[in-house]
Amino acid sequence: MSDIQKAAKIIQDGGLVAFPTETVYGLGADALNPYAVAAIFEAKNRPTFDPLIVHVADPFQAEMLLAHPFPEKALKLIEQFWPGPMTLVLPKSKLVPDIVTSSLPNVAIRVPNHPLALDLIHESGRPIAAPSANSFGAVSPTTAEHVRQSLGDKVKMILDGGPCEVGVESTIISFVEKEPVVLRLGGLPLEAIELIIGKVAVSTGSKDKPMAPGQLLQHYAPRTPLRLIQGSVAPNAKMGWLGLNNPPKGFGAVEILSAEGSLIEAAAHLFAAMRRLDEKDLEMIMAQPVPDEGLGRAINDRLYRASVKS
Repeated sequence: MSDIQKAAKIIQDGGLVAFPTETVYGLGADALNPYAVAAIFEAKNRPTFDPLIVHVADPFQAEMLLAHPFPEKALKLIEQFWPGPMTLVLPKSKLVPDIVTSSLPNVAIRVPNHPLALDLIHESGRPIAAPSANSFGAVSPTTAEHVRQSLGDKVKMILDGGPCEVGVESTIISFVEKEPVVLRLGGLPLEAIELIIGKVAVSTGSKDKPMAPGQLLQHYAPRTPLRLIQGSVAPNAKMGWLGLNNPPKGFGAVEILSAEGSLIEAAAHLFAAMRRLDEKDLEMIMAQPVPDEGLGRAINDRLYRASVKS
């Protein structure tokens, strides 16, 4: 029996499997089995008011989970960006258990762009609910080792697909209202979306009742306090620096996200760099915001949420 077949059997039996996507590693369970989905919340210590994304193999499988057909603008985006780092929020059908959507009437769905993820969905014959495979609120995992460090024996199987190519979570777009709204910035740049369907609004998030995953204001945080650099800073040996390139001198540890200044490379390296700094016994991580364009918007979003104090 292959690893995919073993993982698919675990999903069919109501167990948890961590698997790679192009964005981050997901902690997956049968999206139509409320008991299996409940195990995701327990393993992550995730509050049940924070909804999950359902991963499907193609738009046809997605439509089974929807109350209505895809609207025209959603279809245009699907044609361009699925499979890929784009999640759509739409009114759900009665097939989707309330625990998946935190009792909201809408479901978040995407088609991941990773062969192991797609093989797992096909082999199991199930849509797979999957948040990031880490403890709730912590830095998202972009390698199988990150999953092992975060969840240990809370997951029955980890499919190792190597480092994630995109490195930040999917962009979430809601089609619940008359006009689309971006609920979470992510691996699909805002500019790419607007090139297809025109100008879209961007939500600022929620303190206590998110409409989609990743909207809580405090999220993606390392154990070491992280602060955004605003103006000048006096570095010392107990402080770490995280930024695109050209770090100042005097920090005890430095993580350069892209020596070439590439925002694509920086996004792919972001969470692993945060984890490495978190292991250095530092008193503080100082993060330098990147240019707020393209994937830089998603990077700055993650840095901001990681820096918010509880």
